Amino acid sequence: MRPFTLPAEVEAAIRMQLPQVADDIVETIVAEVPSYENAFVDQMGEVIRNAVQLALRTFLSLVSHRRDPDPDRLLRPAIDGAYQLGRGEARSGRTIDALLAAYRIGARVAWRQLSGHAVAHDSGAPMLAEFAERVFAYIDQLSAASAAGHADESASTGRARHRLLERIVRALLEGEPEPAVVRHAERAEWTPPETLTAVIAPDAHAGTVLQSLPAGTLQAAELPDLDEAVLLFAPDVHRWARSALLRVAEPLGCVVGPGRPWLDARSSYLRALRVRQLGLGADTEAHLPALVLTADPLALADLRAQALEPLAGLRPASAAKLTETLRAWLLHQGRRDEVAEALFVHPQTVRYRMTQLRDLYGDRLEDPETVLALTIALGHEDGLGGPVGG
Repeated sequence: MRPFTLPAEVEAAIRMQLPQVADDIVETIVAEVPSYENAFVDQMGEVIRNAVQLALRTFLSLVSHRRDPDPDRLLRPAIDGAYQLGRGEARSGRTIDALLAAYRIGARVAWRQLSGHAVAHDSGAPMLAEFAERVFAYIDQLSAASAAGHADESASTGRARHRLLERIVRALLEGEPEPAVVRHAERAEWTPPETLTAVIAPDAHAGTVLQSLPAGTLQAAELPDLDEAVLLFAPDVHRWARSALLRVAEPLGCVVGPGRPWLDARSSYLRALRVRQLGLGADTEAHLPALVLTADPLALADLRAQALEPLAGLRPASAAKLTETLRAWLLHQGRRDEVAEALFVHPQTVRYRMTQLRDLYGDRLEDPETVLALTIALGHEDGLGGPVGG
């Protein structure tokens, strides 16, 4: 940019009005940017006022007839101040949009005031045009520095809070005492919900699922039991909200556990993990019988062997047919036509096989304890093929 120097008399007039210009800028920002309505009543307000005055003084020095031979030396404090202002605004919770709006308003008010003094001293159009270019280029530099400070602080704060929130997840999974978990929540400024629901999502789809979950959802990656997946703990997902979550989760290969009191969220995760390991589907609550029947594979295998002991002496093919018939008979409560339909055989075949089974079991097929043992032993589809997990 070519050299530019403000005439001495214009500079002197403007310098006398700098405090008033700064006050006008602050007043207009408060009036036009809702986020700044109460910003100037605390310590941060004083920081902002000082930043405005420093920016104005620095600009005037840069275009002064007494200019420093090293303009970068003059500019550096204002740029540093703008950067720190951006960080402070991020810590105060104001958005980058609000901050940049404040800069646009500041530039407008500053130009209106400063150009008025230049016009009053009969500055020509070329000088005014050059002066305007200098004002708005300077504002661009400051706003860019503040935007960088805001982004850096937001990223740093976000990373720190993410670590604190992830610590809550790990404390829940590790079974830390309630007071310790509550302290983690307080440090993270996270308000505990009534319940948490575990959602195991593949890495590639975790972001998509997270968008459909309520604010306050916790997340943790790289857990020992999860391979290429992320654990999400969603707060208070019940009824229609759970149905909506399942519609999103199922096509993405996620598993959704039950809602549990938030301090007992580990049990929701363990159930979701078990369903994921078994490959049963998205909704853990749709697979409760399978979970019960596979909870202790060795006990189930022993029960099956004990319950089917009367068939042990038969040829494998015959034993398989009778086992299949017995399972259908139990599940359909002895209704022959339904059993035949389920097995794709004639009802007479069902009657023949049941006669064989009664010969083998005798009166035990009428014994409630035997019926219960057989129902559990054969209640799962895998019951026809050997011990689950064995």
